[in-house]
Amino acid sequence: MSSSTGRPGADGPPTAAPSTHPITLRVNGAEKRMDIDPWTTLLDLLRESLDLTGTKKGCDHGQCGACTVLVNGKRINSCLCLAVTQDGAEVTTIEGLASGETLHPVQAAFVEKDAFQCGYCTPGQICSAVGLLREGRAQSLDDIRELMSGNLCRCGAYPNILAAIDQARRQGNGGQTP
Repeated sequence: MSSSTGRPGADGPPTAAPSTHPITLRVNGAEKRMDIDPWTTLLDLLRESLDLTGTKKGCDHGQCGACTVLVNGKRINSCLCLAVTQDGAEVTTIEGLASGETLHPVQAAFVEKDAFQCGYCTPGQICSAVGLLREGRAQSLDDIRELMSGNLCRCGAYPNILAAIDQARRQGNGGQTP
């Protein structure tokens, strides 16, 4: 066996696996190069290494949607995603949706429709809404309900969340990037 397998072999002792892996991400438009542990989730990288705390850790099992971010324009649960698998990806968090002081249309609709209470789930709700509007599959309120079913709100702000997403959908600009 070769020593590169990490197992003892005829050609010498096993070699240790590297403790960190270099990756490059484009996060909210800025290139980030870093060395990370291979078990680091994208959520933990964003919150702990890049100080982007808008993305929330809810259940840490992919069941609540509080950690939803956009990767290459598609919504994902960042708590279930190892950061090393996203090397080279474009990541957009809630902090990256606005353009300066100008809110993204979905953010503006959430404010206008009072689509939050405690606000804990709001970043994930908004990122998920932007992603679903980009997908172009939401043609009705029922579609929005179904497509947002992975994002939970413990406060029960669903009617206002639905109204905000529907407003952005009807205006036709909710999936845009500013």
